[in-house]
Amino acid sequence: MTFYMTRFPRRARHMMERMMESDWPFVEREVIVPVDVKAGQDEFIITALLPGVKAEDLNIQIVNETVTIQGEIKNEREENASYLLMERPSGRFCRTLTLPVPLDASKTEASLSDGVLTLRVPKAEEARPKTIKVISK
Repeated sequence: MTFYMTRFPRRARHMMERMMESDWPFVEREVIVPVDVKAGQDEFIITALLPGVKAEDLNIQIVNETVTIQGEIKNEREENASYLLMERPSGRFCRTLTLPVPLDASKTEASLSDGVLTLRVPKAEEARPKTIKVISK
């Protein structure tokens, strides 16, 4: 199971890398991070797979109903080594999610454990469901 994808399909990426090995400089790849978004009554729970990423390498921003997760996956590779296979992703990532209601950024909680980022993002007070009592006359 592959957790990350790069811009090019594997075969095309392999051909591009072979063409660029000798004459072209290193091209940094953009990494796409897989996420799950679970909607609750009062909050959203966003889970993202980020193996090898440290908490200090993450930047999370919430504006209105948009959540942006940015960072970089760093893999130390020997410059003059002759790799037979290089599948571990590395590079910068930026994932922007637009949710259906405004969010309360001030009460958001974030945790990173075993390469899994979990964000608990409460809905803004005006976006939460209200129960209205009906009075009979």
